[in-house]
Amino acid sequence: MVSVAKGEIQVGLDVGGHEYEITPDLAAGYTAGVDDANPWYAGDSPFGGPVAPALILHSEVYRFGGWYLPNVWGNLHARQEWDLFAPMMIGDTVTTHSTIIDRYIKRGRDYVVNEVQVFGQSGSLLSRGRTHQSFVLDESRQGLAVDKNREKSSKRRFEVGEGDVEEELPALEKAVTIEMCKAFSPGTTYHNDREAAAKLGFPDIVVQGMMAVCFLSELMTLRFGQGWYAGGRMSVNLVNVLWGDDAGVTCRGVVREFTQAGSQRRAHCEIWAEKADGTKVIAGSASAVV
Repeated sequence: MVSVAKGEIQVGLDVGGHEYEITPDLAAGYTAGVDDANPWYAGDSPFGGPVAPALILHSEVYRFGGWYLPNVWGNLHARQEWDLFAPMMIGDTVTTHSTIIDRYIKRGRDYVVNEVQVFGQSGSLLSRGRTHQSFVLDESRQGLAVDKNREKSSKRRFEVGEGDVEEELPALEKAVTIEMCKAFSPGTTYHNDREAAAKLGFPDIVVQGMMAVCFLSELMTLRFGQGWYAGGRMSVNLVNVLWGDDAGVTCRGVVREFTQAGSQRRAHCEIWAEKADGTKVIAGSASAVV
């Protein structure tokens, strides 16, 4: 048997669970945080009534304590994966459960992967999210953990959208304001307050990475609708920081190919979000049923 130190963050750690009612107020909070006012959230939808945003529990992973490493200076959300199986309707009660499924070291950072599953009242699995959070190995805390010049390096430039394309998704432009940051990340944190950001080694507010992930979910919802809610998949890398003084991002995507999925087809996409100067914030893949 492998010996694990008491309290160590390792694979298999059961972090716990929560229960939520998916209320209109919860949906309204999501709308305020990402400026996504889809009429499905408050009125009729293809699912027979108001449906919650596909990623309404986007930050559930951060509502669990006990899985962060001790050195939170310079920590960043590095990668996000989603599998969507069925929608959450307004008025539903759901339960969540969190488990550590991986831990690894890469490029001078220690990564912890937390998987959150969401279950419906019948016990059916509605969604699964895997969050890769990275922590600095060196605890010297000298200078900045990440400065704004990093993204200008050629190593931080990412080529996307090239090659064979079946379809180009309509671009989605999203502004980011301090008010949105406060609604998306309640309380005083490095995601909405410059002083809090400075204490963790950042030169400006670090817009919560999950916000841009939600922007990309909106991009997929607008194009694929039901096929995103029931069958959607996403795997993206958060490649550069979206800072508080960045004006916003443009979300883009292309369909690379369509494959057969039983009687349906699956659209395999490359998706990304970029700043006005072309700097990529997030890049990766997604797919939906059509």
